[in-house]
Amino acid sequence: MKHLLSKAALAALFLAGSAQVGLFSSNAQAHQQQAQQVNDLRQEVQGRLDTINNGQFELANQLEEMRAEVARLRGQIEILLNEIESLKARQRDFYIDLDNRVRQLETKAQAPAPAQTSDAGAAGVSGNYEAALGFLKEGRAAEALAELDAYINKNPDSGNLPEAYFWAGTAALQTKNIAAANKYFNTVLGRWPKSAVAPDAMLGLANGQLAINDRRNARQTLQSLIDRYPSSNAAKTAKQHLASSAAR
Repeated sequence: MKHLLSKAALAALFLAGSAQVGLFSSNAQAHQQQAQQVNDLRQEVQGRLDTINNGQFELANQLEEMRAEVARLRGQIEILLNEIESLKARQRDFYIDLDNRVRQLETKAQAPAPAQTSDAGAAGVSGNYEAALGFLKEGRAAEALAELDAYINKNPDSGNLPEAYFWAGTAALQTKNIAAANKYFNTVLGRWPKSAVAPDAMLGLANGQLAINDRRNARQTLQSLIDRYPSSNAAKTAKQHLASSAAR
C-alpha cells in the first residue's frame, strides 16, 4: 500500500512538473511574440519617421530653391523697372526735344521753299522740315518720313541735314522699315560722327537690330556706342540694355 502511494505521489509530482514546464514554455513563446511585435512596431515607427524626415528635407530644399528663384526674379524685375523708367525718360526727352525744335522753327522766318517736283506735289509732300517734325511728334511716322526724305533730297547743303537723317531714321524705325532706318542712321555716323545726334543714331541702329531679334549685333553696337560716346545719354541707355540682357 505504501509502495502504491509512493508511485502515485511521484506521478503527481511528474505531472505538476510537466505542467509547469508547459506553462513556462508557453509564457516564453508569448514573451517572444510580444518582443517581436514591439520590434516590428518600432521598425514601422522608425520607417515613418525616416519618411517624414526625408520629406521635410526635400521640402526644405524646395523652399530654398524657391527663395533663390524669387530673389533672382526680383533682381530681374528691378532691372526691368529701371529700364522702363529709363525708356520713359528717353521718350520724354525725345518729345521735349521735338517740341523745342518745332518751336524754334516756328519762330524763324521761313525761306522760300525750293520748287517742288511734280511727283512731290502730286503726293502732297513739300519737304517741309518743320512739318516733318510735327508729324513725328503726332505719331504720324510715315508722313514724317516722306517729308524728311523730300527735305533731304531738296536741301543737300542744309545745316539741319544730320538731324534730318536722324529723324528720318527714327521715323523709318517706327514704321518698322529697319533697312531704311539703318541707312539713315549709318549716314549720320559716317558723315557726321561728331554730331550731337550721332550717339542717338547708333542707339537707333541697336534698336533696329533688337527689333529683328539680332541680339548679337545689337550687343556689339551698344558696346561700341559706350566706347565711342561714353558721356552721352545714349550710352547710359546702352549700359542699361546690356545689363538687362546679361541678367536674362
